Amino acid sequence: MYILKHGIKKDPVRRWALPDRIFFGYGACHILAGVYLQKPPLQGFYAERIIPAEGFAGGHMYVTDGIIAFDFHGYSLRDRLLAHHRKGWSAHSPGWSSVIEDVDFDALDTEQLNARKMLGPDQYLHDPRPRAVDFIGRRDHARDGDRARRLANRHC
Repeated sequence: MYILKHGIKKDPVRRWALPDRIFFGYGACHILAGVYLQKPPLQGFYAERIIPAEGFAGGHMYVTDGIIAFDFHGYSLRDRLLAHHRKGWSAHSPGWSSVIEDVDFDALDTEQLNARKMLGPDQYLHDPRPRAVDFIGRRDHARDGDRARRLANRHC
């Protein structure tokens, strides 16, 4: 698990300068999920989010079809993504727990995001949506999604 240096998330210049995987993994995951769902490269995906228990950090949003998931890591088994997230945050913060919820709001709407303590796309140093489009566009979704599905079939 990657831990951002103190102050980076509150400094728009330093936050924007993060590599894409860290930018979308630690603070802009909802932007990546929202952009993915605007023109889904694979069908049947919806957004879910991990909501930590009161007093804990470690929220995350990703897209999934219920079996495989896509986030800043690329495609993986949904269950593995959740286990990896839980393991990392539990090691960092003893007693860490969370709930998983379907996202029932627009992950790119500033007002709806702010109500959930997330930044809207117009609240970053620059518009992160084109950055998310580029990040998503660098993947071979059919190949990577199939690879993740084959893993799921091996574990059944």
